[in-house]
Amino acid sequence: MNPGLVDDAVGRWTEGALPTQGSVLPVVRAPDPVLSRPAVPVDPRAEELVRLAADLVATMRTSPGCVGLAAPQVGVPWQVFCVDVSAHPRARTHHGTFVLCNAVVEEASRNERAREGCMSVPDLTGDVKRATRLTVSGLLPGSGEEVTITTDAFEARALQHEIDHCAGLLFLDRVAGAHAVHPRKTYL
Repeated sequence: MNPGLVDDAVGRWTEGALPTQGSVLPVVRAPDPVLSRPAVPVDPRAEELVRLAADLVATMRTSPGCVGLAAPQVGVPWQVFCVDVSAHPRARTHHGTFVLCNAVVEEASRNERAREGCMSVPDLTGDVKRATRLTVSGLLPGSGEEVTITTDAFEARALQHEIDHCAGLLFLDRVAGAHAVHPRKTYL
C-alpha cells in the first residue's frame, strides 16, 4: 500500500467494517441485460447495500484471479463494487480491499493499452486503452463517508473496469475492434 495516494478513510477501511459476513453469489454472464444498463446510485448506509458489499467481497475472494467485482455482475443494478489487486503480479500501487459506492472518475491521464478479462465474459480477453493515473471519489459502505483514491497502473485499470460495469459497459465495449479480442488462454 502506498499511503501517500489514499484517503485515510480508505486506508483504515477493511472488510471487517461490514457488520455482516458475505455470501458467495452467482456471477451473471454476457449477454445478460443487467450488464448493459447503467446501474442506479445507492444509499451507502442502507442495510441491503452493506449486505451486498459483503457479498461482493466474498464472491471476489472465492474467484481465483478476480481483482474486482461490481454489483451488476451479480445481477444487482446498483453502483457499488469491490477491488483488491494486492495479490496480482501486475500491481504496483494498491490499497488492499475496498468497496466504493457511487464512484466517479475525477481525473485520468496517461492512457495505455493492456489486456483485460472479466468474470462476466469468461471465454475472452481484450486489449483496452485506459488511464494509468487515476483519481476516483466515492462513498464507503456503512458509514457513507466520502473518500478519494489516487492510484496508478493495474489498480487504476481495475477501478475503471468496475466503474464501467456500473455504467453498463463491458471491456468488449472499449476494445478498438475484433482484432483486439482474444480467446482466453488461461482459466484461473
